Amino acid sequence: MTTLPRRTALARTAACSMFAAAALLAGCAGPGSAKAPTATAQLKPTRGSETAGTVSFTQDGSKVNVRVQVSGLMPNQEHGFHVHEKGDCSSPEAMSAGGHFNPGGQPHGPQEAAHHGGDMPSLKADAAGNAQASFQLDNLTIGGGAPNDIVGRGVIVHAKPDDYKTQPTGNSGARLACGVIAAS
Repeated sequence: MTTLPRRTALARTAACSMFAAAALLAGCAGPGSAKAPTATAQLKPTRGSETAGTVSFTQDGSKVNVRVQVSGLMPNQEHGFHVHEKGDCSSPEAMSAGGHFNPGGQPHGPQEAAHHGGDMPSLKADAAGNAQASFQLDNLTIGGGAPNDIVGRGVIVHAKPDDYKTQPTGNSGARLACGVIAAS
């Protein structure tokens, strides 16, 4: 008996073992196995307002998926909606949340043009004063502490529609509700 067939058998066994290990590791690292970072903000009314709701954020590559449910809005009206620089809703009118979150130093504007990182589409209330929306934001992250990380920031619902022109706020009016974005 020669040693060549034994080496061939060992080589085949080793190759099969490596292939099986690689397949198992690939299965473990496949799509959906790593949980995408998520965060939520519970919107609470400011003084004199009844606006409240929930905002959910999910990281999707370089984008963040946003889902919003809000009640207590002016029926059939649009309301400005932004991520603000501070996660502080302690003042009665939520002025403690600061200005719009703007890690890139961009002008205020709509999603399809240069805009603050915290600029989001306006919310459109139905006849009962409820709004639901889903959209994506570019170039933001959830967690990790990068300059564009939204965790620990504030979310504000405004009384008026965003005009996407007036600098730096969009002329969206008073703050109706405020929430702090927390990793979930």
